[in-house]
Amino acid sequence: MRDEPRLGVSGHIARAFQASEITPLIALFGFLLGLFAVLVTPREEEPQIDVTFANVFIPYPGASATEVESLVTTPAERIVSEIDGVEYVYSASSPGMAVLTVRFYVGEPRTEAIVRLYNAFFSNLDWLPANSGVGMPLIKPMGIDDVPIFAVTLWSAEPDIGSGDLLRIAHAVEPELQRVPGTRDIETIGGAERVVRVEFDPERLAAYGLALDDLRRALSVANAVAEPGGIVDDGREMLVQAGTFLMTPEEIADVVVGVHDGVPVLLRDVARVVTEGERPQRYVSFGSGTAAGTAGIAPGVHVPAVTLTVAKKPGQNAVDVAAALQRRLEQLRGVAIPDQVQVTVTRDYGITAADKAQTLIRKLVFATLSVIVLVLFTLGRREAFVVGAAVIVTLAITLFASWAWGFTLNRVSLFALIFSIGILVDDAIVVVENIHRHMQLGQLPLSEAIPVAVDEVGGPTILATFTVIAALLPMAFVSGLMGPYMRPIPINASTGMLISLAVAFTFTPWLYRRLFLRSAHAHAPVGRPVEDPLQRLFTRIMHPLLNGAAGGRNRWLLLATLLLLIALSLALVSVRAVVMKMLPFDNKSEFQVMLDMPEGTPLETTERVLQELSVVLRQVPEVMHYQIYAGTSAPITFNGLVRQYYLRKEPWQGDIQVELVDKHERKRKSHQIAASVRAPLAEIGVRYGASVRIVEVPPGPPVLSPLVAEIYGPDQARRVAAASVVRELFETTPDVVDIDDSIEAPQLKFVIAVDRARAARLGVSQSDAVRAIATAVGGEDMSYLHDENSSVPVPVRVEMPDAAKARVEALLTLRVRSPAGALVPLSEIADVHETVRDQTIQHKNLLPVVYVTGDVAGATDSPLYGMRAIAAALVDRLIDGRAIEQFHTVQPEETWAPSLKWDGEWQVTFETFRDMGAAYAVGLVLIYLLVVAQFRSYGVPLIIMAPIPLTIIGIMPGHALLGQQFGAPSMIG
Repeated sequence: MRDEPRLGVSGHIARAFQASEITPLIALFGFLLGLFAVLVTPREEEPQIDVTFANVFIPYPGASATEVESLVTTPAERIVSEIDGVEYVYSASSPGMAVLTVRFYVGEPRTEAIVRLYNAFFSNLDWLPANSGVGMPLIKPMGIDDVPIFAVTLWSAEPDIGSGDLLRIAHAVEPELQRVPGTRDIETIGGAERVVRVEFDPERLAAYGLALDDLRRALSVANAVAEPGGIVDDGREMLVQAGTFLMTPEEIADVVVGVHDGVPVLLRDVARVVTEGERPQRYVSFGSGTAAGTAGIAPGVHVPAVTLTVAKKPGQNAVDVAAALQRRLEQLRGVAIPDQVQVTVTRDYGITAADKAQTLIRKLVFATLSVIVLVLFTLGRREAFVVGAAVIVTLAITLFASWAWGFTLNRVSLFALIFSIGILVDDAIVVVENIHRHMQLGQLPLSEAIPVAVDEVGGPTILATFTVIAALLPMAFVSGLMGPYMRPIPINASTGMLISLAVAFTFTPWLYRRLFLRSAHAHAPVGRPVEDPLQRLFTRIMHPLLNGAAGGRNRWLLLATLLLLIALSLALVSVRAVVMKMLPFDNKSEFQVMLDMPEGTPLETTERVLQELSVVLRQVPEVMHYQIYAGTSAPITFNGLVRQYYLRKEPWQGDIQVELVDKHERKRKSHQIAASVRAPLAEIGVRYGASVRIVEVPPGPPVLSPLVAEIYGPDQARRVAAASVVRELFETTPDVVDIDDSIEAPQLKFVIAVDRARAARLGVSQSDAVRAIATAVGGEDMSYLHDENSSVPVPVRVEMPDAAKARVEALLTLRVRSPAGALVPLSEIADVHETVRDQTIQHKNLLPVVYVTGDVAGATDSPLYGMRAIAAALVDRLIDGRAIEQFHTVQPEETWAPSLKWDGEWQVTFETFRDMGAAYAVGLVLIYLLVVAQFRSYGVPLIIMAPIPLTIIGIMPGHALLGQQFGAPSMIG
């Protein structure tokens, strides 16, 4: 009678499940859970990083930048810095306005963070002195969910359809798109809102004895309407309305604004009343490139346009929302959207997310099939089927676990599965191979051999599983923006390993038994076993290392050779055969061209330069179409969110959003295309004294710029001087491109100073003069036109004609009324002084700073090398007889002398590699402890772990041979 073999935990599990009827049901249930996860998990191109921003706007009209900094910005920064969870506080103090940007730590819940911010400000309002002129803080939160996933541009080749018409169509479309489930914010960019302009003539006003206050009073009372209630007559209640609204421009022109010589003075007598689009604050246009034919558009189109953007609600599937928006737009054609208006989708993150997911799923299938084929050739077809089924069930349950963790289907979470496919199959292969070996031995029936075989390898398999988890899981604690970006990798891979172990001990034995039950002894050996060729090769290699005294010398020689190979492999980094970079560029279908003209440049000039830049772009073979945005920003990406491109609304700022043909239809990658247009675009920028930058969608967490130098110092003058030196080094360092800084060009400013004493003698005040000038120059919405066909309010805007405003002296012809009724010309109480606008003062974490930014192109494409070259050259440059002290990881504590802090991609790289290095060290310690616990020895684990450093010999030369950069994915591997 044969003794019953003693089994461990793994053997008992295998015995319990190998013939159980519930085993296939559990496997089927796991497979169905995977299908469910694939169907319900939101698909997105990038991981949704929970990072919360907030912009705080605090107006202080008339104050200088220095006064704004000292009285508004610095106290506000101190309040914000006390809030729990705040990581960075940026600020910009410009004349009349303080803008703070509060950035919370990654992962801070948005609602709680914004509530804390509101509470901090509104519980400390006493820091604003009463009657100081400082306005109330306006807080605008921003986050990843504010990034539009869908954008559509409306344009028409018909000359009689202008931007105002397109804007009205867009307003009609907005509520229709809002009805699509899952949509959030919908915004229209571009177009001129309808406005009734009242262009008054100061001389004609004076001739009739009128002032601006008379127009304001007349327009406000003319629109007075009330519904006091009802009256009862003859047993019926009837409603009463007192007054009627101004319904047409003609009614506005007929408003009586005064009486002169007993004759009513109408508004049309002293002003020109016109209904048209408001004076352009921004220009948006659509252009088609050489490859426009792929989208059914004729090349060479350049027409006015408006762009509709749609963001989705948190947790919604970008693919489903974008597809529903496409269907709704098709339904609106010929209804809300006229046939003459073209609708071009200029952003669809649903399509890109689906394409990325499908590409990675295909790679996942390919990796799985590769493993199955390998097992097929080494063990057999039925063994390959067992391994393949185990892998499929493991992946299915892992996908469900990923959904349960809250991850979306994106390129990082799917990369985690592809990355871990090699280790996920290990458990099943080890179990199958050992059962296969027992079958060949033929000593036990299959039902008895399976638990024994599983038990033999169960301990090492459990140990191997937990050592892999120990190596991966510490990566989940990487800090900064890169942490949540990479977190799906260690969590999904570790979860997959545990699931793989469970499947190997339960489903794999059951399926093996089902397939091999009838041929359990078919492979019983006959005669002496044949030596395996691999074993002979192994013996031939190891014999010289183990044979006597010569073996000792050979072992030392092998050790020296390995150390030399490790050193040579590491040297590949220093000679740039292997380039260090955070993440490699992805092949996207879009990029941006950012334009910053000198401060003070008119909007029309900015738009003209953007058109000149677009001429270069439309000639690029892969460019399908583009949109020009002057005086406003293009629809933001996550990169634009972090860089705050949504605040780019000055007349001298603009950008071009470029769409390329699908990556499957072109040979060049998007990075190569962007690099090819950099030089001709920069040449145009130099001609106009402008900064032109190419902005690509970064492959990882965004930063202010790839290369950032933060200049600190005791005062603005020395910070600017140091920044000028640093910028010069940027410009003279090879491969450093797209150079810019935060130093503003001088902008002419006219100050109309009121003689308060003279004004008082004439019975008027400075506030009367200020209000009249503000109305004349900026316009004042004194009332509204009530148009039932308009979906937005139509303001009645009073201002001076453009021709009159072109001369500052014309403002002195304005008259204000004294309490005695006399009209006092401003020329009698005010003088015009010419000066220069104050420079904006930037702060970061309560320290004044000036930024110098750039990028690196060329052979390395890595900012780290440009930074190193500039840092080395900066050592010899002196400011006030002192070298600029450089900081690489922390801000300087003292700013009594000029200093520099390197930021940008370097900061993310440093934090990521620091944290991943620490995670790597923790993983090694955990692996050592696990192996010590298994073998009860301190030396054996060191022998087992000795091959770990040898991976460098394969990794570095492999990167060099394939021309790949060493980045975060390499570090993970």
